[in-house]
Amino acid sequence: MLDHAKRESPLECCGILSGKEKIVQKAFELKNSEESPVQYSMSPRDQVKVFEEMEKESMEMVAIYHSHPHTIPFPSETDVKLAFYPDVSSVIISLKEEDPVMKAFQISKEAIYLEEIEVIP
Repeated sequence: MLDHAKRESPLECCGILSGKEKIVQKAFELKNSEESPVQYSMSPRDQVKVFEEMEKESMEMVAIYHSHPHTIPFPSETDVKLAFYPDVSSVIISLKEEDPVMKAFQISKEAIYLEEIEVIP
């Protein structure tokens, strides 16, 4: 994810994380069809391909990730408005500082909750 964010900078990157029981087993890098430094969009066709592969591998969507090339790792107004999967974590990678910062959130229309994430080597 960090490499993806750095490669796409100064544009936002996006992708889907799949796995089981909230443990990520695979990352799908998707194209930001907005090609924007301040918002992202995944094409429905790309999403369907990912969902089909997840189903084949008996995995579920654990999180959606995207980068904020120039701002902090906190959901923007647009991120909240477009959070269509309230049970799925939203991971935001900030490239604002020299060392990237990654945070995960549960986003609903009513509230934003910071989630703890653990990177297992």
